[in-house]
Amino acid sequence: MAPVPSGGTAIYRGWMLRSERYVRFTDVLAKRGVTVRTTAEQYRRAHELPGWYPTLAAVTPRSAWTTGADRADFDEARLAFGAGPAVVRDYVKSMKHYWDEAAFVADVGDGDAAWKVASRLRQLREDDFVGGFVLREFEPFTSAEVRTWWVHGGCVLIGSHPDTPHDQPPGEIDLGWLTPLIGALGLPFVTVDLALRADGVWRESKWATGRSAIGQSASSQP
Repeated sequence: MAPVPSGGTAIYRGWMLRSERYVRFTDVLAKRGVTVRTTAEQYRRAHELPGWYPTLAAVTPRSAWTTGADRADFDEARLAFGAGPAVVRDYVKSMKHYWDEAAFVADVGDGDAAWKVASRLRQLREDDFVGGFVLREFEPFTSAEVRTWWVHGGCVLIGSHPDTPHDQPPGEIDLGWLTPLIGALGLPFVTVDLALRADGVWRESKWATGRSAIGQSASSQP
């Protein structure tokens, strides 16, 4: 790795870092007089669901989360959530490739079945598990996800999702419903994944970190 010059402003472009690692990253840069475009506080707010969810609650699946990872914490969030189908994840990621065993809960009201899915998610995530459990209301989507890229609250690019690169966005997408909310977050860089719900409404389906919008990887699903 090339040495980092002293002074100036830095933009992180790379794999998702845990929030605490990003803090250490910014601390090291600060000792060299380097200022990051995305502060540690902004990064956590963008990276972890509890940070951004309150602002986007109206346009994303209803969610509840824990601050711990044991059964009592999970049951408290589950009871607050209510009944019905949901997707389980942690603060930053799901295990959507293990859909039936570690992501989808047919009925949150069934405590034992829901905990079995959550426990399997925790097991699979291992040391990558972040924060606590999140329950996201399951919403039926009828389109592939669309990735949107935002810089200082304005959308600069709309494209296909990396998981489905051959599925191009379906024509023009009016983002007037989303732009004020992204602007309200006050974040320099974000990506937002969108999907078309069965009733024809576009929804925020997945969120990513506050890294550079060029190098960033980012549901009711994941």
